[in-house]
Amino acid sequence: MKGIIPVNECQGGVTAPKGFTAGGLYCGIRKTKKDLGMIVSANPAVVAGVFTLNRTQAAPILVDKAQLNRSALCSAVVVNSGNANACTGERGLNDAWDMVRITSKALRLPEEQVMISSTGVIGQYLPMEKVAAGIQQLAGQLTAEGNGDAAEAIMTTDTYRKEAAVRFSLGSSIVTIGGMAKGSGMIAPNMATMLGFITTDAVLPQSLLHKALSKANNRSFNRITVDGDMSTNDMVIILANGQAGNEPFGEHSEEFQLFCAALEYVLIKLAKMIARDGEGATKLVEIVAKGARTEEEATQAARSVANSNLVKTAIHGCDANWGRIMAAVGYSGIDFNPEDVEIRFDDLKVLNKNYEIVLDEKKAKTILQKDFVQIVIDLNQGSQKTRFWTCDLTKEYVHINASYRS
Repeated sequence: MKGIIPVNECQGGVTAPKGFTAGGLYCGIRKTKKDLGMIVSANPAVVAGVFTLNRTQAAPILVDKAQLNRSALCSAVVVNSGNANACTGERGLNDAWDMVRITSKALRLPEEQVMISSTGVIGQYLPMEKVAAGIQQLAGQLTAEGNGDAAEAIMTTDTYRKEAAVRFSLGSSIVTIGGMAKGSGMIAPNMATMLGFITTDAVLPQSLLHKALSKANNRSFNRITVDGDMSTNDMVIILANGQAGNEPFGEHSEEFQLFCAALEYVLIKLAKMIARDGEGATKLVEIVAKGARTEEEATQAARSVANSNLVKTAIHGCDANWGRIMAAVGYSGIDFNPEDVEIRFDDLKVLNKNYEIVLDEKKAKTILQKDFVQIVIDLNQGSQKTRFWTCDLTKEYVHINASYRS
């Protein structure tokens, strides 16, 4: 994508755009690691968000939806790890609103301009005295270099920070988009346990910001899976504070298309980091479904393959078991002719039309031993295609999730 859209990657994550500061620290929710992060805009930013479609929704999701109804502006986002504040009833909801009020007071902001998020173990109450003290301390130590600490503070079983940022020209102005995300297990977003926080200094109204986020989200975070489990806390929030000073643009303008492409670039980069960092994973797997009648059917087929435990274990074992791929496409629910399907691993063809097997086992094993594997499925039904990202399924995944709470 970088060769198609004129963007330049840069450092700084969520603080790369003008006017944003961030930070992270340990406040005592977890045993030792940083567990509280914050992002603040120097001026009120236009805000948009997408949230999990899980019917069981954590308290922060309910609060943030209410906040979006109260105001189109946001100046601060505070996030804790180690505790999801999900399935905690009235007390959990009160604790979530307390996080809003404490942050508002510490930063001297209107309450409606604060968004919150939580991630971690479900069904436990937040230690609010520790959270309150942490928010008050963190509010006084935010910096333009605090992006790394914030990205670290939102990690749970993640093995590394997930950050990305790009700069590009928008008319006569230079615009920056930055972001951070967390996610490693319980990953099968359907938005609208992964979290994404995006910042930009672009000027645009909430209606266009929401459209841009929804479009980019559908082609990034909604096209990754680690284990097929949709979290109670999944959310992506984007803040646009307008400090780049670009001229306003409309939905059908070239400027909006460029902004959407740059945002999609950042979100895909973060999404691939999440898939690569799947719990216990050793490989990033890209599923390309092409030759579909519609993009929706291509996505449906790719998702089915990406969610298949049999496919994912075969990839881990370097077993070129194309039959598992065919089976997964077959139960995906799309209308297609199985005899028209062709499959390859990277550039190695393994199946032609009419079930003609052309698999070279030795070459296939060499490909599957790499840490990045591409599976291409040509349905030969149309001209639409999509990409989906997942990882292999390993014994380590079982080990991690058999003792997650401890």
